[in-house]
Amino acid sequence: MAENTPLPDLPKWTWLGGESGLARRVGKPVRNFLNIEAAGGILLLIATAIALIWANSPWSESYVDLWHTDFELVIGDYHMGGSGHHLNLGTLVNDALMVIFFFVVGLEIKRELVSGHLKDPKAAALPVIAAIGGMLFPALIFFAFNSSGDPSSGWGIPMATDIAFAVGVVSLLGDRVSRPLKVFLLSLAIVDDIGAILVIAIFYTSSLSASWSIAALVLLAAILLLKFLNIWYIPIYIILGFAFWLATFESGIHATIAGVLLGLIAPAKPQQTREEGMQALEWLRDKGENIYPVDVRITAMELNESSTSVAERIGTALHPISSFIIIPIFALANAGVNLGGGVLGDAAASPITWGVALGLVVGKTLGIFATTWIGMKMPFTVRPKDLNAMSLLGLSAAAGIGFTVALFITNLAYEDYAIFSNESKIGILFASLAAGILGLLFLHLGTRSKAKTPDENT
Repeated sequence: MAENTPLPDLPKWTWLGGESGLARRVGKPVRNFLNIEAAGGILLLIATAIALIWANSPWSESYVDLWHTDFELVIGDYHMGGSGHHLNLGTLVNDALMVIFFFVVGLEIKRELVSGHLKDPKAAALPVIAAIGGMLFPALIFFAFNSSGDPSSGWGIPMATDIAFAVGVVSLLGDRVSRPLKVFLLSLAIVDDIGAILVIAIFYTSSLSASWSIAALVLLAAILLLKFLNIWYIPIYIILGFAFWLATFESGIHATIAGVLLGLIAPAKPQQTREEGMQALEWLRDKGENIYPVDVRITAMELNESSTSVAERIGTALHPISSFIIIPIFALANAGVNLGGGVLGDAAASPITWGVALGLVVGKTLGIFATTWIGMKMPFTVRPKDLNAMSLLGLSAAAGIGFTVALFITNLAYEDYAIFSNESKIGILFASLAAGILGLLFLHLGTRSKAKTPDENT
C-alpha cells in the first residue's frame, strides 16, 4: 500500500472505529503505520539503532550475555543440539525464528512463480538476468579483496538483497516510483533470494548426519503425500513442519532451508475461483426457507477460504509477524557491533569490510545496471514501463541494501571468527546506508527528469 493511500473507514462498532482516546491516540496511528510499505524497514532500522547503542553503551556486556544465554531442550532421551549445535538465545533467533522469515520468503517465491510476475517467462526474464548480474559482480569484487584463506569464505555476503529494506526505501518516494518499477525491483529481489537460498544450502552447510537427513526426507515425503491427498488439517502440518525443521537442524543442513522448502510446497492455487464461490452462494440462497442465516455465514466463510490459496492465507497471516517482530528481533540480536577500541580503524583497513561494502554498493549497482542493459537488447525480454537510465540506476543501488540476509550469511561464513564477523557487519551497515541514499537520489532524479534510457545511450 502506498504511503499516501487513504485507509478505509472502519465500522463504528469496532474498537478502532470508535472515538475513545486510546483508539484515536494509539490504535489508529499504529494501524496507519503498519499499513505503510516502509513500516517494516523503519522498525528494522530502529532495532539496528538500539542494537548499536546498546552494544556501545556502559551496559554492552549485558547485550553480549543476553544473546549468549544458554538453554537446553530435552524430550525424553533426546537432547536438542546433540549433533554439535551450541544452543543459546542467539541460536534460537537465527535457526528457529528466522525459519518463519524464510518460510514467508518461500511462500512469496511460490506465489510469484505460480500467479505473479515470474509466471510469464518474458516478464520474468529481465529480473532474472538482472539478479544474476547483481549476485556475480558483488562476489567477484569480494574475491578481489579476499582471494584466499578463511576470509574468502564470506564471498556470499554481498550477494544478498534485503527485500524489506529495499522496497521500503523505494516506497519513501511514494507515487513518484511507478508500480512497474516497484514490481521489477520486487521480482529482482525474489530471484536474488532464490540465489541466496541456494548459496546457503550448497556452500554454507556443515558436515551432514545421514540418519537425520533421511528422517528429514521421510518427513518431507509425508507432507507431500498429505498434500496429494488433499488433507488440510493445519495442526497435522504444524507438527510435521516442526519435526521437519528439527530433523533439518540436526542433519547439518541449515535449518532455514526447511522453512523455504515448506513455503515452496504450499499450494499457491485456490481450490476454486471466486466466481465459482459466488455461484455456490447463489445456489444456497435459492434454497429459500430451507436454509438458516448461520448456514449461509458458515458456508460463505468456507467458500472464501477455498477461493483463496493456502500460500496466500498463510502468507497474509505470517507476513506481519515476520516483518514487524522476527526481523527486528534478528537485527537486535545481530547488528550490535562494539565500535570502540579501534574497531572502526581496523575495519577501515580490513579487506573483508571493503569487499563487503564495495560488493554491495558498487557490485550490486554495476552488476544489475549492466546486465539489465544487456538483457533489454535480447528479444525474449520485456522492459518495464517508466524504466529509464536514472531510475534503473536507482533501483540497482537500492538492491545493494543487503542487510538481513547479508547479516545472516555473515553468521554462517564467520561463525568461528568474531573479528571477521564484526568487520563484515560494519561493511554491511555502511554499505546499506550508502546504497539507500544513492538509491533514493538516483530514483528522485530518474522519476523527475526524462533521462535517456540505456538504449538511447548507445
